[in-house]
Amino acid sequence: VRLVESGGGLVNAGGSLRLSCAASGFQGGRYNVGWFRLAPGREREAVSCINRSAGTTRYASSVKGRFTISISNNAVLLQMNNVTPEDTATYYCAAYYGVNCLLDYRQYAHWGQGTQVTVSS
Repeated sequence: VRLVESGGGLVNAGGSLRLSCAASGFQGGRYNVGWFRLAPGREREAVSCINRSAGTTRYASSVKGRFTISISNNAVLLQMNNVTPEDTATYYCAAYYGVNCLLDYRQYAHWGQGTQVTVSS
């Protein structure tokens, strides 16, 4: 299993950014992909997740209404709109086999290397 994030960068507050997680090596489609973020001095935070086969999604309250997770071919996208400096972090995608997607990092067995998102005020 391999997960590769891309799309991070520097964006102004109020702007938009789209992250992509290219997933490969999975057997079948019954797996979940989540986005997590880690900022200096803060705990790892779950952002969103999606079940690859059912398409069901979950969002953290801090991003609900601003971020959208979706699937495009073999990539899982995270569209980030109306970003704020509090969204600055390294964003990781992660995955695990299962039928329900959970916002709990302990469920995730496979992780990407992360992509940095910096929001300037």
